[in-house]
Amino acid sequence: MRRRRAVEREVPADFKYHSELVAKFINNLMKEGKKSVAEKIFYEAIDLITERTGKEGIDVFNQAANNVKPMVEVRPKRVGGQTYQVPIEVRASRKLSLAIKWLVTAARNRGEYLMKDRLCNELIAASRKEGNAYKKKEDTHRMAEANKAFAYFAW
Repeated sequence: MRRRRAVEREVPADFKYHSELVAKFINNLMKEGKKSVAEKIFYEAIDLITERTGKEGIDVFNQAANNVKPMVEVRPKRVGGQTYQVPIEVRASRKLSLAIKWLVTAARNRGEYLMKDRLCNELIAASRKEGNAYKKKEDTHRMAEANKAFAYFAW
């Protein structure tokens, strides 16, 4: 028997932009409980984006997050002794958490020396539908498209 669903906690909005998305992003960026360090990195990256693109940094960030959100993903399902990769539509909360995770991971894997530069460049790339985080979304969609023959197992 499955247990009941976990209650989704509310994340208080960040102090600068009053955005829940920014607060969630900072929490994912944070390592070892060092929230002030994560906040500093994020806000400096947003300032760098504004400086480099000429657009408002927070708008570029929101655009990047929207571009990276996946619509479908594949989940393994066992049917008759075989495991199929079944494409399933992604819930809204999971879309957001996957997008944030992919952006943070892609930024960490970049080659620049400072994290603020890595994050800045990854967010700019994602807002232009480029970069590793956007590539991850495209790969996920491609995988779902390739396995759409098994969609009828999604009950």
